[in-house]
Amino acid sequence: MEIKTFEDLIEWTRQLHAHLARCLKESAKLNNDERASALLDYLSSHETILEKAVREFEKQADPKALNTRMYDYLNHKPIRASADSYTHYASMSFQDIAREIFQFHDQVMDLYDSLIGKAEIPEAKALLEDLLSLEEHEAMRLSSQISRMDDI
Repeated sequence: MEIKTFEDLIEWTRQLHAHLARCLKESAKLNNDERASALLDYLSSHETILEKAVREFEKQADPKALNTRMYDYLNHKPIRASADSYTHYASMSFQDIAREIFQFHDQVMDLYDSLIGKAEIPEAKALLEDLLSLEEHEAMRLSSQISRMDDI
């Protein structure tokens, strides 16, 4: 997807979370490790929730921010979910799955953080700050839940 505006960025983020949710769900069905499979199920529903939350940003964001062109995005290393296939996580361990998911979320947060400083209008900066806050909050929640699951 070509990202030219903040609206494109939000749509790309939403699609990324949706793709990851589907990969996690499909992999959960095939992973033979019971703990890893349970983690994949949890992560799939978590990514689905994130996808819906990002969709709400699309609906409620200031049109001035959404239509603002992005020039600095191209300077950032592209992010994509590691899952090229829908069964990417099927043979991974609990720890490997958790590590990869956190790396993915860290990349998204790093992108938002780098773009905040480059936002040219206050509305775009506020939008990015809200998106970053959502990702940070969800990453903390995810970390807490995964720690609990790991303790079991």
